[in-house]
Amino acid sequence: MFFKKSTVDWLIVGLGNPGPEYEKTRHNVGFRALELLAKEAGVKVDRAKFRALTHTAELAGQRVLLVKPQTFMNNSGEAVQLAAMFYKVPISHILVLSDDISLPVGKIRVRPEGSAGGHNGLKSIISRLGSQDFPRVKIGVGAKPHPDYDLADWVLSRFPAEEEKALAPALEHAAGAVLELIQNGPQSAAAKYNGL
Repeated sequence: MFFKKSTVDWLIVGLGNPGPEYEKTRHNVGFRALELLAKEAGVKVDRAKFRALTHTAELAGQRVLLVKPQTFMNNSGEAVQLAAMFYKVPISHILVLSDDISLPVGKIRVRPEGSAGGHNGLKSIISRLGSQDFPRVKIGVGAKPHPDYDLADWVLSRFPAEEEKALAPALEHAAGAVLELIQNGPQSAAAKYNGL
């Protein structure tokens, strides 16, 4: 009897830190957007594999692996590399959802590739994959309130109620951008969502 190895077309990676104390922090918006996609697909991202919580799903007619690295942000690349190697997913089909302090809360930006832009999770993924040529959906979490504010303190802070309100549609847009991107490519997703 032959068992066909389950294959996936895309890795969809939401970045964040594990544990309840980080749940609603700015750094965890990638996790939150991924949860919306999981809900859309009717699955729970709860299978421990590749140093991450994962689940395969069908989205926009594509077979995807939803991935929430459990390595803490700075080592996110470990989980991404393990999953990508196991499923032999090309770098162009690794889509990463991350927070971005250069975008205001409520805005998202689709990028076909690019540098880490100072983001440690993206830095870790680029380092592990040896490439920055993977698409990403960046979710705005707002800039530090003043230059002396510690960056780590800022990204690990929670959103006040007003910002949570602005964030909700942005998370929906991020999930929508993922569906558009895996179906029609990053240019189409950027054209549709970058101006919102």
